[in-house]
Amino acid sequence: MSIVYARSTTIDAQPSFIDVGIKHMRDTVMPALAGIDGCAGLSLLVDRSSGRCIATSSWTDEDFLRASEGPVLQLRAGMAEVFHGTAAVARWDIAVLRRDHRSRRGACVRVAWLQVEPGHLERAVDVYKMASLPAMEELEGFCSASLLVDPAAGRAVSSVTFDSAAAMNGNREESETIRTSGIRESGARLLELGEFELAIAHLHVPEMA
Repeated sequence: MSIVYARSTTIDAQPSFIDVGIKHMRDTVMPALAGIDGCAGLSLLVDRSSGRCIATSSWTDEDFLRASEGPVLQLRAGMAEVFHGTAAVARWDIAVLRRDHRSRRGACVRVAWLQVEPGHLERAVDVYKMASLPAMEELEGFCSASLLVDPAAGRAVSSVTFDSAAAMNGNREESETIRTSGIRESGARLLELGEFELAIAHLHVPEMA
């Protein structure tokens, strides 16, 4: 199966500008991305309390990802201006994607950023696929999960989507047990954990699990 690529833009927005930022993403950024060759969609996570917003676009080919840098640079500048924040960029390979069903209005996402020792990334992906993912699928309200990796930096990010904030809050303890076990087995290190509202969910990526 061919690799699908992703680019994430993290914006530290002013919380009072999040709603206007979401509208800008829907009305301006999404149509612009749809016109760029190789783009396979967009998602947007928002944390209204901190102002942290993460926009992720997916790309069917690495050449398309590279070729899009210029147009996306302009879009990113506009996003930062509308959100009244600064933007940071990361690029990823989409290693795993499992979708039980499409997300609904009110869906929320738990995100874990991980550091993986050099040479251990393949094992970490295997542990995620074979152990963590089946356990997460049993959680109440599970919608989908993905694992993005940056092999050069030895970093990975796991995103697990649930049907509602209530579902995500209700399985926090079980999720921590699954995450701790996976981290131990893979030799990874947890860098950060965050919980977000799924404001836009239009990543048209095939399952990769």
